[in-house]
Amino acid sequence: MQAFAACGSAARRDTLGTELTRLAVDHQLPGHEVLGRIIRLQALAGLGDFTNADTEAEEIDRLADRNERPLAAVFTAWYRALRLCETDGWPAARHRYARVLTETAGCGMPGLTQGAAALVALVPVMRGGALPRPGDFDGLDAGPYQPWLDPLLLAASGDSEQARQALDRVPRPPHDLLQEALWCVLARAAAAVGHLPVLRRSRKELAAAETEFAGASSGLVSFGPVRQHLTAADTAIAVLVGPRDARG
Repeated sequence: MQAFAACGSAARRDTLGTELTRLAVDHQLPGHEVLGRIIRLQALAGLGDFTNADTEAEEIDRLADRNERPLAAVFTAWYRALRLCETDGWPAARHRYARVLTETAGCGMPGLTQGAAALVALVPVMRGGALPRPGDFDGLDAGPYQPWLDPLLLAASGDSEQARQALDRVPRPPHDLLQEALWCVLARAAAAVGHLPVLRRSRKELAAAETEFAGASSGLVSFGPVRQHLTAADTAIAVLVGPRDARG
């Protein structure tokens, strides 16, 4: 569900987007400028720099309107739902997300829309400290995110053994703009059922993005600061093995 593949950290993508935008402006290539600004919008969201991300969203909309590129508005609509969630919380953003899901369902970008509703349903779960409630994901097609959602749903259902088995075979999240978000999902499931190997692996993978916002580099959803998920993982590991070995 990403616009573009990941390219290193959010800070590196910010540099890439800035340079692409500069070159596009110098050579009067509005299509490439939109692309550069979308890359930068995503990177800034991942870094939690929402003020500058807002500026990029406004520029993207202006360029898209002037150059008849309506698909660019899909990305800014998703970003603004993410932004509202960060500023006013999930209750305020829930209706905005519902509208975005409806409005972008037929945008012709299946890579973005497939599994989108399940990702949105994960937002309040992952921004809170609990497991999903019964019925939260009923009728939702998780699409490509199903392998990483399954252990969490099994843990939430109380089937700890099946959840552990699912974690035993779960693949590594793809190296894309939602990888940190999916590691957070795995960490939450592993903590719930005491699966220490996946919990430690998740913590290790998330450590590189400690200063970022989980999932926000997609420009679509944010599970909040990665640092909070690391703290939760450390607490869970300490319960399982003792505080001295929590980061081992």
